[in-house]
Amino acid sequence: MNAFDWLAHMKIPAVDKFDIVEVKFKGGRKDYFRNVDFITLNTGDPVVVDVPNGHHIGYVSLQGELVRLQMQKRKIKDDDNILRIYRLANQKDLEKWEEARNREIPTLYRTKQIIDEQGLQMKLSDVEYQADNSKATFYYSADDRVDFRELIKVLASEFRIRVEMRQISLRQEAGRLGGIGVCGRELCCSTWIHDFKSVSTSAARYQNLSLNPSKLSGQCGRLKCCLNYELDTYMSALEDIPNVEKPIETEAGLAKLEKTDIFRKLMWFSYNNENNWHSIDCERVSEMLELNKKGIKPFNLKHNKAFEDVEVETKTNRDLEILDKKFSTSKKKKRKPRPKNRARTENQPLKTDQKPTANVSPNNQATRNQKQGGKFKKPQPQKQNQNQNRQSENTAQGDKKPSGRNRGPRRKPGPRNPAKDGQNKGKNEE
Repeated sequence: MNAFDWLAHMKIPAVDKFDIVEVKFKGGRKDYFRNVDFITLNTGDPVVVDVPNGHHIGYVSLQGELVRLQMQKRKIKDDDNILRIYRLANQKDLEKWEEARNREIPTLYRTKQIIDEQGLQMKLSDVEYQADNSKATFYYSADDRVDFRELIKVLASEFRIRVEMRQISLRQEAGRLGGIGVCGRELCCSTWIHDFKSVSTSAARYQNLSLNPSKLSGQCGRLKCCLNYELDTYMSALEDIPNVEKPIETEAGLAKLEKTDIFRKLMWFSYNNENNWHSIDCERVSEMLELNKKGIKPFNLKHNKAFEDVEVETKTNRDLEILDKKFSTSKKKKRKPRPKNRARTENQPLKTDQKPTANVSPNNQATRNQKQGGKFKKPQPQKQNQNQNRQSENTAQGDKKPSGRNRGPRRKPGPRNPAKDGQNKGKNEE
């Protein structure tokens, strides 16, 4: 409920400093008082101010040049009718004010009982005692005029104080009670709104809002004041949007308006109440309306004639598609399967019937072993009877069916060639 003084950091001449201070009271009520004695005040200081028939205590909410602007906004004249500030409130003043405030809740409950006994059609919302404990103000709301003359007499004799009855509207009542709105912030009527303007359901229609009373009404039971905040912006944007009073006639069928995006200048139509909607810009809609007035039916919503070569450029939901692609979960890339025999082939020596590749060198082999964290291992010599073992295995498996990897029947081992065996033996010895 505190106002932000955005001119506090600016150096203003002391001679031209505005001497009127804004003071806040219970329920967000604010009034203006003159600092005649030029007391050094800060925002939030409790001050004793002059009121009719006594004195009251409030808190400084605003001072300086912003007070002049607020008075011009609320059309308050700077004349002799503005009362003065007595002094800063001391501890004795605050204790006496606390005693008066402790009487407010019992007085509220007792007054409601008296109202029910007299059968008055009014709703009592709040009671505020003056700091000098000599006067109490009763805030109430009622639909019709209420004769509370007898009630004032009973209250004056019951509480031994001067009584003032003040009628407030439902919005002012919500502002005095306070609360949190659906936006998550404190109610506007309890913070900064002072002049309540009328709000009609046409404001919701212009903004394409659903006419649901539970969503459009505030805590006061009336239409929300915030419906008027953006109404001027919507009214200026609606000037470029054509008024579609009836379905557009096309050769593909009647196109009925389903939705309008005011700021993007897009209108959605459907053929014969289908679920598939087509987005068309406002310029194209105006063109089709002119054709219907002349008695001409376009081929469809996008083309005037069938098989038209010139494509009509329309705005689409391209920006929404880009956002969907941006924030959609991307599929993880599949890693290529690593060869199973990679480690085995690196550590094993070359076979006798294979020739070494050109890029294999001792340096590459050493660096590869260092990366694997082990020392360089010398290749183990190949056994001489390796070919013999392979031949025996092939003969033992000759009767079995061939596996998926081998194609066709296996060849029978031929007769041994002693010349080739001698050559292989010589290579292994080298």
